[in-house]
Amino acid sequence: MKRNGVFSRVCMILTLIFMYAPIFVLIVFSFNASKSRTVWTGFSLHWYADLFHDTRILGSVATTLEVSVLAMVISTVLGTLAAIGFFSMRRRSRAVVMAINNIPMTNADIITGVSLMMLFVFAFGAFNATLGKALGVTLKTGFGTLLLAHITFDVPYVILSVMPKLNQLDPHLYEAALDLGAQPSYAFRKVVLPELMPGILSGAMLAFTMSVDDFVISYFTAGSGASTLAMEIYAMTRKRISPEINALSTLVFVIVLVVLIVVNVHSVRQERARQKRDLAWKRADG
Repeated sequence: MKRNGVFSRVCMILTLIFMYAPIFVLIVFSFNASKSRTVWTGFSLHWYADLFHDTRILGSVATTLEVSVLAMVISTVLGTLAAIGFFSMRRRSRAVVMAINNIPMTNADIITGVSLMMLFVFAFGAFNATLGKALGVTLKTGFGTLLLAHITFDVPYVILSVMPKLNQLDPHLYEAALDLGAQPSYAFRKVVLPELMPGILSGAMLAFTMSVDDFVISYFTAGSGASTLAMEIYAMTRKRISPEINALSTLVFVIVLVVLIVVNVHSVRQERARQKRDLAWKRADG
């Protein structure tokens, strides 16, 4: 048992090193004085200064954040409502729709991206040739199609995050609230929604992360009207990636790390408060 414990710890340490060593190297060389990615020439912050003066990169970051935040909000609302609708179905029907919901997550991104691109091209072409021609309106791919694509692949993740909380929910709580005179909407906001909130927040964070990280689907659906950070970095690979990307990646990593710490601390405090509340109720009942 002792040998197995030591072996498990060694494997865990090696796994963490394998996962975070590249990020550590990236952070270190974001402070390198030269453009070299292999030779350390001295400490400098000028890549961070250059980053905040690069309008092209900052524009792609702004587009990425706009798309990610909007997709997160919309997909969280739609995914939560869809999960509640799925949960109200019969078990066999629920199994079918959940299997359908899982297809976009297991499907290759390249297939999803090409499919959405073909859908937008066909729909916009048909509209522009008929109604758009009469109205003098021309639809084309851009920010709108990029946002729709992100919502499409974010919603299944939100549904998958909310469904376990629905399975853990005591259905009698909602019924008790109705019996006590609460309106259905009020009972949902005050009884059901707080119980689902951990799953909703997890789904929202997952949707935001997936949107920020996406490249393939964005590449096929953005057209020439929008460019995300991932697409901008890909365009840089044709020449030479600037060390400004190291600085930007470092900032993103630090921000995500801080957000995760805050969320986890908040969740731990909520869990402790819930345990204390449950313990107080048990003592009161006893």
